[in-house]
Amino acid sequence: MTQPPPPLTELKLPPALKEAIDTAFARFRPICVGYVSNDGRPELSFRGSTQSFSDTQLAVWVRKPTGGIIGALAKSPSISLLYGDVSPTSRAFITLRGRGHVDNSEATRRTVYARMHERERARDPEQNGVPLIIDLDSVDGIFGEQVLQMRR
Repeated sequence: MTQPPPPLTELKLPPALKEAIDTAFARFRPICVGYVSNDGRPELSFRGSTQSFSDTQLAVWVRKPTGGIIGALAKSPSISLLYGDVSPTSRAFITLRGRGHVDNSEATRRTVYARMHERERARDPEQNGVPLIIDLDSVDGIFGEQVLQMRR
């Protein structure tokens, strides 16, 4: 009997996990984003544009740049994301936590918009949205046979 690999503890998204996040929407596994609204209520929202942005960051294209998750950032930048895939070929239960901020630089806008799924781009053809960048603090769960206990 082989021993499972030790948990990953360094906060650095492995390439296979980045690919799973980047293709989640196309594989009908939308990622759920959680945040606290300005009036203190927990909010959950599926975000088809969720993508890896670096080894320690995620990005989401937010079509409505006022109110909602963007409006809530001023009061609390804390964001959590939930990804799950229980299929015959995959097993993943992952919670990602971090702090969000808008990066409206032209380079970031172009990158995040271009990398999201075409169905998501079609919902904002004038590119009125904004890129929300999430600096990850922790990633916990199971990805395949790998236990994730990553921390910044």
